[in-house]
Amino acid sequence: MIRIASFICILGVIVACNQSNQSTTPSEIVDAEVEQKVPMELLRHVVLFKFNEEATPDIVTEIEESFASLADKIPAIHSFEWGMNNSPEGLSKGLTHCFLVTFASEEDRQAYLPHPDHQAFVKFIGPYVDDVTVVDYWIK
Repeated sequence: MIRIASFICILGVIVACNQSNQSTTPSEIVDAEVEQKVPMELLRHVVLFKFNEEATPDIVTEIEESFASLADKIPAIHSFEWGMNNSPEGLSKGLTHCFLVTFASEEDRQAYLPHPDHQAFVKFIGPYVDDVTVVDYWIK
């Protein structure tokens, strides 16, 4: 009898968990850190850099910090993250840094591209970047 009661209790917990997981609609996800719903359709702007010989480690650090600071200066930026390549595949073609700028709309990207702070950043990095690759995509 105790086994049946335990089974029914566990079954009730499983059903309750499944019902609570169904409260999120397909067009949104829940960010566990901030416990808020975030629209899934976001525009990602991926920027990859290959630095030249003029880019000393101090200059590269300044570029990293300058790019990151754009998120505080340009309201159109939804989120920002970056990192250095650590792929073991050997297919990076010299690209060492990946920056991911996220926008909530095409209009936000359009506001970002000509923004004076973004343009100043582009001008600043010009002498130190040997190659840049940019890929934009919508999260589906």
